[in-house]
Parts: sequence; structure tokens; C-alpha cells
Amino acid sequence: MSTHIEEFHFGAAVYTADGKHIGSLRRLIVDGESFDLHALVVKETRMFSGHHIAGTGLLEDDIAVPIAAVSSVTHERVELSLSAAEARRTAPYLTYQYAPLCRGDLGRMAVAFAGQSAHMPRLIEQADKRADELELNPGENVMLGRTGRKLGTVRDLVIDDGELVGVVVHPEGFFKDDVLLQIRFLDRSDDLALFVHLTDEDLRHLQPYHPE
Repeated sequence: MSTHIEEFHFGAAVYTADGKHIGSLRRLIVDGESFDLHALVVKETRMFSGHHIAGTGLLEDDIAVPIAAVSSVTHERVELSLSAAEARRTAPYLTYQYAPLCRGDLGRMAVAFAGQSAHMPRLIEQADKRADELELNPGENVMLGRTGRKLGTVRDLVIDDGELVGVVVHPEGFFKDDVLLQIRFLDRSDDLALFVHLTDEDLRHLQPYHPE
């Protein structure tokens, strides 16, 4: 992988080692404590996933690619060391299974049957990641510690040789430009928000982020 500091841009085109455009960067998977980068989640194109042939939206089209399989990255393009055939054999990132039926579901099924309408069972979504791994997504909320105050939303990430350097945030309120929050300011994260520890004085000294 490139040793230069690169901005992993959400939406960047992803290509295989044999030059096949397979999709775009959708989210990143990081360690829940160290924020080390573990994997990319790629949204496949309709052509690569086969959706244009199947004519259905039920097929899963997100795949997780280990960071070790990234050979180079620029703001616009991610190159993999995998071939297109290897990428097609990658397990889906999201899988779905029917939730166990409860008493309320049984009642709704009976009403639907009597009215000759369909009752759709609840589905449980499961991501192909460990319990100690977290997703970083574009548009994810960035919260100020435990104050309940929202700083802004995730715009992009800055990666250096496979390690997370910082998070590019599009702030709400009085800021007009994106800002870079280095990893030292990241406190914790869950699959709902990213939490940072910044004092009011720190906020006043945040500088606009203008990548070279």
C-alpha cells in the first residue's frame, strides 16, 4: 500500500488488480479501541454484482475487503491486489435472517391472512465484522463527549500507511469549512455516532481543513 498520507474518500472508485471497476468505497471498518483500519466495505456496481441481469434488489451488493488487499489509494481511486474473480468470491458484508416470531407478529399475520394481504416478517441485519470492530460511515454524527452536543458529521478520513490519522468533519453551526480532528481527539465510537473529547477552547482553535 502507498506510504503517503492519503485521504480515503467515500465514494472513490474501487478497481481490482486486473483493472475491473467493481464498485465504490462505502464505509471503513476500524478497531473499536485503537481505531486501526481493518477493512473497506465496497458497494458493488450493478454490472459487477449481477443486479442488471437479475433485475432484483434483494441480492446483497456490499463486500468487505481486508486492508491488506489494498495495493494503492488516491482521493479518486482505490486499487486492490485481488482479481475480479477473487472479489466475486468474497463473502457479503451484510446478511439477513428472519427474526423469531413474537405474539404480536402472530396477530398481524392472522389479520393479514383474513384480509388477504401480505405480512412481511421482520428481518435482522448482521454485518460481517467482529464485536470489537466499528463502522465509520459518511454522514455519521460526531458528538462532543457526553454533552449531547453535535459537532457535525463525518465527511472523509485521512489514512497514513493503513493507520487512521484523523477524521474530516463537516461541522454544524458557526464553522463553514471542514475541519480535521486527529486521532488523539477521538474518544470512542459505536455504530450510531463517533464521540470526541474537545474543550470549548479547543473548538475555538479548530482550523479549516484544506488538503494539499
